[in-house]
Amino acid sequence: MPVNKNAMTRYQILDELLSNRYHDYSIDDLTVAVNERLKEMGIKPVTRRCIEMDIHYLEYDGPYMVEIQRKDMLVYNTERQKTVTKKCLKYSDPTFSIFKKEMSDDEKYLLSQALDLLGQFDGLPTFEALQQLKSGLSVRDHRHIVSFTKNPLENSSLFGELFIAIMQKQVIRVHYHKFGEEDVDLTADLYPYFLKEYNRRWYVFGELVEEDMMICFALDRMNGFDPLPGKQYKEFEGDINDWFEDIIGVTRYVGKPVEHVVFWVSDKSKSYVATKPMHESQKVFRGEKDAAMRERYPMLEGGTFFSIDCMENYELYSELLSFGAELVVLEPVAVREELRRRVEKMMEVYGGVRG
Repeated sequence: MPVNKNAMTRYQILDELLSNRYHDYSIDDLTVAVNERLKEMGIKPVTRRCIEMDIHYLEYDGPYMVEIQRKDMLVYNTERQKTVTKKCLKYSDPTFSIFKKEMSDDEKYLLSQALDLLGQFDGLPTFEALQQLKSGLSVRDHRHIVSFTKNPLENSSLFGELFIAIMQKQVIRVHYHKFGEEDVDLTADLYPYFLKEYNRRWYVFGELVEEDMMICFALDRMNGFDPLPGKQYKEFEGDINDWFEDIIGVTRYVGKPVEHVVFWVSDKSKSYVATKPMHESQKVFRGEKDAAMRERYPMLEGGTFFSIDCMENYELYSELLSFGAELVVLEPVAVREELRRRVEKMMEVYGGVRG
């Protein structure tokens, strides 16, 4: 078989797929996966027969002489609604690769630090292998230079397990409970997309399989999850980061409008708010805008006026209330009145406390 540029590209893609220990691919699966990658590169798709010939070349005709194992796997076919058998292929040695590249000292150091970061989370099935890889890098300086704050009540092993599930595009069945109902095991089938930390708590975001709706689960309310290998994974359309663009924290209510929230911060706290923005949209009022606000609100002396554009949610109100009397929301009126209601409720509760 003549080896051309496109053939080498296919060999590289097949090399990644056949060494993947978390997925089992049939010839048809390999054909689909290779063509998806080729399409991203602007290369024409190939036939199943071409993939069969590529694998034969890797095994017998080329210089690689790879060892590929074939085994029958039972999977659930959603279209035919029954369990079927398919023959799957993968490298006999999952650590094998036909493409190897020597790393520079800087690359070794960066990889070592990345492994240190990843090693702060339990539950990675390949943790021991990662430790062996780190030892094999022969990096002299093993100092930890970055650290995450952990929630001591959180099942930290879930992070590593979910990390692998997302990376390997696995559909999962989540087992979770609500606050105060720890004995009630609820379940939901999920396409997991993203792990996000907010306020010392980790969340997994994904789409519900049956309801076509985005949802998040706090890891400290998850009892665990089961992989569902018989279900086809659904990719997230677009950039997952766009989901968080208009909110503070993790709670997003579908249909909620984006509010233009204007607030005043005292001289005592204005530098803190300026250097630690509540939201990426945060702006400070200067010049004519500042003068107009001071004329409209003469009772607010000194300080600085800010604005943010985001949706109402629990985290927004918590953030605004965290500054106490040092921050006053001015617009919109509905947000200001909701904050007033919460403050009055706090006063009512504290007023009823007697030592």
